[in-house]
Amino acid sequence: MKILVIEDDAETADYVVNGLREAGHLVAKAATGGEALTTAMEEDFDLLIVDRMIPGLDGLRLVRALRAAERDTPVLFLTALGGVEDRVSGLKAGGDDYLVKPFAFSELSARVAALGRRPRSTSEVVTLRVHDLELNLLSRSVRRRGEPIDLQPREYRLLAYLMQHAGQVVTRTMLLENVWDLHFDPHTNVVETHVSRLRSKVDKGFGPELIHTVRGAGYCLRAPA
Repeated sequence: MKILVIEDDAETADYVVNGLREAGHLVAKAATGGEALTTAMEEDFDLLIVDRMIPGLDGLRLVRALRAAERDTPVLFLTALGGVEDRVSGLKAGGDDYLVKPFAFSELSARVAALGRRPRSTSEVVTLRVHDLELNLLSRSVRRRGEPIDLQPREYRLLAYLMQHAGQVVTRTMLLENVWDLHFDPHTNVVETHVSRLRSKVDKGFGPELIHTVRGAGYCLRAPA
């Protein structure tokens, strides 16, 4: 699952993030309500783990803002506010579950798994399409002109990210953070190598190129004019 942890206490944030990553999840974090709102609106997450007492936009107002913007990402409140009224207000604001600090990581992990099993809205996008290229987010299958394309896991994540931002220029930094979960530049050609491999599978032999290099900026996947 792709999870955003919204927590201003650095020690708690690192504990949760590291534990979730060890469990195989892709995890990002935000320390303020404003940062979290921007991130949650710009990217698609499977789950938000939200502390109520965060700087700026607090947890309740953050979730209300996301629900008002019709973002239905499941929300797990993880907070020290454990009174009955606190729990009720959290759920009424749009939360899906509520866990009080201090907590056992095993319980947090179980609740994350349970929320991950819940079906999302039937209006959720399942298939991404750009020109004659299709990517199914449930079956993780890729086809162009109806022909299946076999991709490695990292190639699939790279293509999914490019298709989710079709028509937009995505930078090398954006790809490192969102496909490789690296928040620093490793000074390797890992991005260029994977883009080249992806092009050979998605574009070669299929006609119009869909993946383009934008010199000095990054990459863009777009349909032919």
